[in-house]
Amino acid sequence: MNIYDDVGYLKGVGPKMAEKLNKCGIYTILDLLLYFPRDYEFISIANNVEEFNDKDKIITEATVEGILKDIRTKTGKVLSTVLFKSGNTKFKGIWFNQPYAKNSFRVNGKYILSGKIEKHNKEIHLSNPKIMRNITLDDNKILAKYSLRDDLSNNFLNKIITEALVQINIIENLPRSILDKYKFISLDEAIKSIHSPMDSKILNEAKRRLKFQELFTYSLKILLLKEINSSVKGIGFKISDELKELKEKLPFQLTQAQARVVREVLLDQKKPVPMNRLVQGDVGSGKTIIALITMFNVIKNGYQVAMMAPTEILAKQHYAEAEKIYKNFGIKVKLLTGSTTGKNKEIIKEEIAQGKIDLLIGTHALIEENVVFDNLGMIVTDEQHRFGVGQRSKLSNKGENIDVLVMSATPIPRTLYLYLYGDLDVSIVDTLPPGRKPIDTYYVNKNESNRVYNFALKEIEEGRQVYVVCPLVEENEDIKLTSVTNLYDELKEKYFRNINISILHGKMSNKDKNEIMDRFKSGEIKVLISTTVIEVGVNVPNATVMIIENAERFGLSQLHQLRGRVGRGSHKSYCILVAEIKSETTRRRMEIMKSSNDGFYIAEEDLRIRGSGEVFGMRQSGESGLLLADLSTDFQLFKVANLEAKALLANQEEEEQRVVKEIINSIERSSKYICFN
Repeated sequence: MNIYDDVGYLKGVGPKMAEKLNKCGIYTILDLLLYFPRDYEFISIANNVEEFNDKDKIITEATVEGILKDIRTKTGKVLSTVLFKSGNTKFKGIWFNQPYAKNSFRVNGKYILSGKIEKHNKEIHLSNPKIMRNITLDDNKILAKYSLRDDLSNNFLNKIITEALVQINIIENLPRSILDKYKFISLDEAIKSIHSPMDSKILNEAKRRLKFQELFTYSLKILLLKEINSSVKGIGFKISDELKELKEKLPFQLTQAQARVVREVLLDQKKPVPMNRLVQGDVGSGKTIIALITMFNVIKNGYQVAMMAPTEILAKQHYAEAEKIYKNFGIKVKLLTGSTTGKNKEIIKEEIAQGKIDLLIGTHALIEENVVFDNLGMIVTDEQHRFGVGQRSKLSNKGENIDVLVMSATPIPRTLYLYLYGDLDVSIVDTLPPGRKPIDTYYVNKNESNRVYNFALKEIEEGRQVYVVCPLVEENEDIKLTSVTNLYDELKEKYFRNINISILHGKMSNKDKNEIMDRFKSGEIKVLISTTVIEVGVNVPNATVMIIENAERFGLSQLHQLRGRVGRGSHKSYCILVAEIKSETTRRRMEIMKSSNDGFYIAEEDLRIRGSGEVFGMRQSGESGLLLADLSTDFQLFKVANLEAKALLANQEEEEQRVVKEIINSIERSSKYICFN
């Protein structure tokens, strides 16, 4: 059996089951082995059930003594009961509303069961016991729990993964020097132990080895991409004579930082290799104008440009700005989003294919297969960490060796972006345009919110508008956080009775979100209660107050991004953080926000206090294509893996070069970073 064989080759996987596995992204044996458990259950082996406490999870071998008739309880539930005996102890297996469960048992039959103990007076029950197969009772168990869809079961996944591991011997593919240096277990042992760990120690060793493997390969891929890009022949654009005229007609003067970054991008465009540059700038630092000037140069060289934004609101803003700046320069700009009508979509697609459109601005709609460019020379992605790697490459593939510019308002600490974006050259817009006023930031404890909303009311009476941001849409029973819907009811009743307020959250349709944002921008809605969907790029100059509920739940950089939604007009603006301040760390984080408006300083502090995941306000796994490693908790391991990848590429010895070739081949055959031979 080969790891690239279809999963249908495994015993017990028929066509229907293969279809269910496909829905989980499992097509090959490799996909199956890399379908890692989402969690683990630590279960004790019970030779004597009586010795265990109420709520303990156990595995025991028991004989069926009887199967009782189902009973309907007063609350209408169907109660199914099977009588068991384990050693000298009798107990009941009980299922609610699962009458089919008892059909798996036969009187006098022996079964290995797992379930939770419940003690009622002198009776012992095992609630919802499951029959366990393919396991022995020689030691306590750590049971893998997988993400399940349809009627896939943990038992079934355990069974086929065990079968695959028995048939496959995974050959080591890291150099012996690295294994010895960091005392890593073998790749074979790591894969086996992550699915079926003998104990906590070996599980941790397996995770450490596989996280390193992933981060090491991720680093190698970035470094190799940079190497490949530098040897590929690009377009090499000339500097257009009309650039001078465009700059003179701008309604403002560029800051020194903007002028420097424009120069860096234009120099890249002249080079005969494809540009791959990240423009990083704080909220409001004027990155869009940099993109517009450099896109103008490409268009005036006779090429088309595509600009992709993560939201329709942001795409519309870029479109309006482009129309204004490019007026009188004979440039045709079009907007393509999910809400573009079917008829207009067809016209735009026809015109872009014929080369009649110079600049196409849009959302994910740009990466649809039937959007074909006649002569694409450059792509720009805004807020690039919001797009998966696959989405960005789909857009790049619409042209040949084109220039790529990515923009981000998420300040990434200098200590981090060198590792994250090794394949990108980085330009930093580190000053704000004149006239941007600093936003006064305050923090208050949850019990002082009365003051906060009375202040917001005064601002509304002065003709201003207010944002209120919450972390969740619905109330979470386990974590008591303010929800959008609950807060709306409370604020409408208590403070904003005769004021037009509305809700915005990610579960709404794009059409509804756009409609509400348009009404807020026009001033019709005075208070917008929202989740973090308003974080990116929204421009409402009349909004002067940003209130963030449960501020302790956000990363500092995300708080800073949200704060940047106000302070965009001529009026004094405020950001008020409402937090449960129960620890010195929380207070320190709030103080950092209060004392600084510098996104890069805040990002560095965030990295120091909470780890890199908070820099983005999100877990990076999934975004980066990583399965196990999480850049918020594994940053130190990432640094080590990155250094080892660089050393490996520089090493010309035969063994090291063999490893590089094998990993390159594996990456080409699979999008996964944990590669097998």
